[in-house]
Amino acid sequence: MPSETDEIASAIIARWSAAFSKLDAETLAALYSRSAFFFGSNPTLYRGRDGVKAYFNGLPRWRAPRVQFSNVSTGRVNPDLLNMAAIASFSLDGDTLTVKITWVIAREDGDWKIVCHHVSSQTPLI
Repeated sequence: MPSETDEIASAIIARWSAAFSKLDAETLAALYSRSAFFFGSNPTLYRGRDGVKAYFNGLPRWRAPRVQFSNVSTGRVNPDLLNMAAIASFSLDGDTLTVKITWVIAREDGDWKIVCHHVSSQTPLI
């Protein structure tokens, strides 16, 4: 039986994946905290919802983008904070990009929001 922490992360993953499939920057940004830190697929640190929106608006306009999360792990830090780590496989018009992804998720204004988003290569650096 999934824990409450697993269920919170799963709900955000489902909403995030659906919005990503439409490249809906506004809906994606709404999943993030007002003070979010966001490291995506480029070296720029984006901040807050406006930064998240700018990142997604700057992506190529793929015809049918999809993402699949696997190996999802969650951990509760305290009643209002949790961690999520997973593998995210993006299908981008015939190309596949698979990355490690971590989110810190916090309760903000009565809802769960991503406060820190980090994507990194699966290829070892050292």
